[in-house]
Amino acid sequence: MSLERFSILLSGSTHDFTKTLPTELLLSTEGRLQTFYAPFDHINTAARVVLCGITPGLQQASRALAEARRQLRQGASLEQARQAAKKTASFAGPMRSNLINMLDHVGLHTLLGIDSCARLFDSHRHLVHYTSALRYPVFLDGQNYSGSPAMLSRASLRSQIETHLAEEIRVLGPMCIYVPLGPKVTEAFHHLQAQGLLKPEQLLDGLPHPSGANAERISYFLGDKPREKLSSKTNPMVLDAAKARILAKLATLRSEAKVL
Repeated sequence: MSLERFSILLSGSTHDFTKTLPTELLLSTEGRLQTFYAPFDHINTAARVVLCGITPGLQQASRALAEARRQLRQGASLEQARQAAKKTASFAGPMRSNLINMLDHVGLHTLLGIDSCARLFDSHRHLVHYTSALRYPVFLDGQNYSGSPAMLSRASLRSQIETHLAEEIRVLGPMCIYVPLGPKVTEAFHHLQAQGLLKPEQLLDGLPHPSGANAERISYFLGDKPREKLSSKTNPMVLDAAKARILAKLATLRSEAKVL
């Protein structure tokens, strides 16, 4: 699937993408799951870090489709339309600031040679690739898919991981760093890691999900909330182990970079 296949349909469409996605973009149906095409094909091959969510939601998909349509109607090339559509789908709001704070806290910015991971969203966008474990938007009973049923338990979802996400890992190479947002995305990467597609130290798994709903875990991870003040919902040992694992992986990557 690619923009080439849908470009004529898209440029002539008058569909309001903000409400639904047109049936012409339906890629697969599996039980209550539906997967649609949206233009998230572009891969930033210069990226040194990848930020990976579960799947684009309707809002992200509608913005990307609308932007691709606008670009195509203005005479843009397919590649220009792909790049412009992908840019509309970056992280925003509190999720972005939480993610920046955690990545800076573990020192990823120093490995990348920038003063803060905030630069990944402005002056150094060329260093980052935004993607999803499921490249194309998936819906469950018409609502945004949030990880259940498990991605690897459904053939149509597992196929996206083993085809599109695997392709991105191959293209981006062995020194690229992956930041999975949440345990469900981490499962997809562990699946591909077991197939030898990436080294363990490339995967910075274990960060609390950067959503506002995870405020306490994020605060503890950053050292802003002491262990004795945590609620029973937060397991400090899990977060401590994750941070130690991430710091060790970054140390390995730094030593490899020096050798290169």
